[in-house]
Amino acid sequence: MAIPLLVIEDEPAVMSFVRRALERGGYDVVGANSGTEALELLASQQFCGIISDMRTPGNVNGGGVYQWLKVNRPELASRIVFITGDIVNEDTVAILRETGAPCVEKPFRVQDLLTAVERTIGKGQS
Repeated sequence: MAIPLLVIEDEPAVMSFVRRALERGGYDVVGANSGTEALELLASQQFCGIISDMRTPGNVNGGGVYQWLKVNRPELASRIVFITGDIVNEDTVAILRETGAPCVEKPFRVQDLLTAVERTIGKGQS
Protein backbone atom coordinates (compact mmCIF):
# COMPACT_ATOMS: atom_id res chain seq x y z
CA MET A 1 0.00 0.00 0.00
CA ALA A 2 1.21 3.48 -0.88
CA ILE A 3 2.14 5.94 1.85
CA PRO A 4 -0.72 8.45 2.03
CA LEU A 5 -0.87 12.19 1.72
CA LEU A 6 -2.19 14.13 4.70
CA VAL A 7 -4.78 16.75 3.78
CA ILE A 8 -5.59 19.39 6.39
CA GLU A 9 -8.84 21.17 5.54
CA ASP A 10 -11.75 22.17 7.78
CA GLU A 11 -14.35 22.90 5.08
CA PRO A 12 -16.14 19.60 4.28
CA ALA A 13 -16.90 20.56 0.66
CA VAL A 14 -13.28 21.54 -0.02
CA MET A 15 -12.00 18.39 1.73
CA SER A 16 -14.28 16.25 -0.41
CA PHE A 17 -13.19 18.02 -3.61
CA VAL A 18 -9.47 17.74 -2.76
CA ARG A 19 -9.80 14.10 -1.67
CA ARG A 20 -11.57 13.10 -4.91
CA ALA A 21 -9.06 14.98 -7.06
CA LEU A 22 -6.06 13.42 -5.33
CA GLU A 23 -7.49 9.91 -5.28
CA ARG A 24 -8.19 10.18 -9.03
CA GLY A 25 -4.56 11.27 -9.37
CA GLY A 26 -3.42 8.03 -7.74
CA TYR A 27 -2.83 9.25 -4.18
CA ASP A 28 -4.07 7.71 -0.95
CA VAL A 29 -5.49 10.43 1.30
CA VAL A 30 -5.89 10.79 5.06
CA GLY A 31 -7.88 13.83 6.12
CA ALA A 32 -7.58 16.06 9.17
CA ASN A 33 -10.08 18.79 10.08
CA SER A 34 -7.59 20.92 12.04
CA GLY A 35 -3.90 21.52 12.55
CA THR A 36 -4.15 19.93 15.99
CA GLU A 37 -5.64 16.75 14.55
CA ALA A 38 -2.96 16.79 11.84
CA LEU A 39 -0.15 16.94 14.41
CA GLU A 40 -1.61 13.93 16.21
CA LEU A 41 -1.66 12.01 12.92
CA LEU A 42 1.85 13.15 12.00
CA ALA A 43 3.16 11.94 15.35
CA SER A 44 1.81 8.44 14.80
CA GLN A 45 1.69 7.75 11.03
CA GLN A 46 3.88 8.00 7.95
CA PHE A 47 2.98 10.36 5.10
CA CYS A 48 4.59 11.09 1.74
CA GLY A 49 3.54 14.75 1.92
CA ILE A 50 1.04 17.25 3.24
CA ILE A 51 -1.53 19.57 1.74
CA SER A 52 -2.62 22.13 4.30
CA ASP A 53 -5.10 24.94 4.40
CA MET A 54 -3.44 28.03 5.85
CA ARG A 55 -6.29 28.74 8.24
CA THR A 56 -7.67 25.92 10.34
CA PRO A 57 -9.72 25.93 13.55
CA GLY A 58 -7.96 25.83 16.89
CA ASN A 59 -4.50 26.97 17.83
CA VAL A 60 -2.50 25.34 15.01
CA ASN A 61 -2.67 26.81 11.50
CA GLY A 62 -0.73 25.83 8.37
CA GLY A 63 2.31 27.78 9.54
CA GLY A 64 2.19 25.98 12.88
CA VAL A 65 2.11 22.62 11.13
CA TYR A 66 5.16 23.65 9.09
CA GLN A 67 7.06 24.75 12.25
CA TRP A 68 6.26 21.39 13.89
CA LEU A 69 7.50 19.56 10.80
CA LYS A 70 10.82 21.44 10.81
CA VAL A 71 11.52 20.19 14.33
CA ASN A 72 9.86 16.76 14.41
CA ARG A 73 9.64 15.51 10.81
CA PRO A 74 12.19 17.57 8.83
CA GLU A 75 11.98 15.19 5.85
CA LEU A 76 8.39 16.39 5.34
CA ALA A 77 9.05 20.13 5.75
CA SER A 78 9.91 20.41 2.05
CA ARG A 79 6.95 18.24 1.03
CA ILE A 80 4.08 20.57 1.93
CA VAL A 81 1.67 22.40 -0.36
CA PHE A 82 -0.52 25.13 1.09
CA ILE A 83 -4.02 25.99 -0.06
CA THR A 84 -5.73 29.23 0.93
CA GLY A 85 -8.43 31.66 0.00
CA ASP A 86 -6.51 34.53 1.59
CA ILE A 87 -3.28 34.96 -0.37
CA VAL A 88 -2.96 38.68 0.50
CA ASN A 89 -3.06 38.23 4.29
CA GLU A 90 0.24 39.44 5.81
CA ASP A 91 0.63 36.31 7.96
CA THR A 92 0.04 34.08 4.93
CA VAL A 93 2.60 35.99 2.86
CA ALA A 94 5.15 35.75 5.68
CA ILE A 95 4.64 31.98 6.06
CA LEU A 96 4.94 31.42 2.31
CA ARG A 97 8.10 33.51 2.17
CA GLU A 98 9.63 31.64 5.12
CA THR A 99 8.73 28.15 3.92
CA GLY A 100 9.21 28.57 0.18
CA ALA A 101 6.31 26.12 -0.13
CA PRO A 102 3.96 26.33 -3.09
CA CYS A 103 0.50 27.72 -2.49
CA VAL A 104 -2.61 27.02 -4.55
CA GLU A 105 -5.19 29.77 -4.19
CA LYS A 106 -8.85 28.90 -3.64
CA PRO A 107 -10.91 28.49 -5.68
CA PHE A 108 -8.51 26.36 -7.72
CA ARG A 109 -8.69 24.01 -10.65
CA VAL A 110 -7.97 20.33 -10.06
CA GLN A 111 -5.05 20.41 -12.48
CA ASP A 112 -3.41 23.32 -10.65
CA LEU A 113 -3.59 21.38 -7.39
CA LEU A 114 -2.28 18.15 -8.94
CA THR A 115 0.59 19.98 -10.66
CA ALA A 116 1.70 21.60 -7.37
CA VAL A 117 1.44 18.26 -5.55
CA GLU A 118 3.37 16.36 -8.24
CA ARG A 119 6.15 18.96 -8.30
CA THR A 120 6.47 19.04 -4.51
CA ILE A 121 5.63 15.50 -3.42
CA GLY A 122 5.80 13.31 -6.51
CA LYS A 123 3.29 11.39 -8.60
CA GLY A 124 0.54 9.24 -7.19
CA GLN A 125 0.53 5.45 -7.48
CA SER A 126 -2.03 5.10 -10.26
